Amino acid sequence: MTPELITNQDLDPELLRQAFGIFPTGVVAVAAEVDGTLVGLAASSFTSVSLDPPLVSFSIARTSKTWPDLRRSPHLGVTVLADHQHGVCRQLAGDPERRFDGVPIKVSHDGAVTLVEGLARFDCTIYNEVDAGDHVVVLLELHAVDQTDTSGPLVFHRSAFGKLAV
Repeated sequence: MTPELITNQDLDPELLRQAFGIFPTGVVAVAAEVDGTLVGLAASSFTSVSLDPPLVSFSIARTSKTWPDLRRSPHLGVTVLADHQHGVCRQLAGDPERRFDGVPIKVSHDGAVTLVEGLARFDCTIYNEVDAGDHVVVLLELHAVDQTDTSGPLVFHRSAFGKLAV
């Protein structure tokens, strides 16, 4: 016997968070240099969207204190984090003043910041922002890509970091 689905009016936010957490996601750093300051965040909602034009997306909570500053940069860097970078991910989600302490980075002439040790790095501009409830879905257009690392991606699953078993 299959349990009945819970209807919309009965959705408990914690139950919903747990259900969403069943689906594993990769983790990226989104970063830029804004007014001479490094600004960045970690996002576990990254996905490819389109090849023509080349687009990717991530979601950000409307309550984010970082996104209003980050979105002012003419270019953003997106770095796909490797499975050994869970500490870097936690650092990017922590104290804004220390997010890049000890993290090797590259800064483009347009202000995009990427992490040297990531699996793939993208130089992007904001293509569109779409209202989505308590989040904003940010569509980014890609202008450059670099992929050098062949290790596995950092995976976020059930509120914890892990690795892919291949």
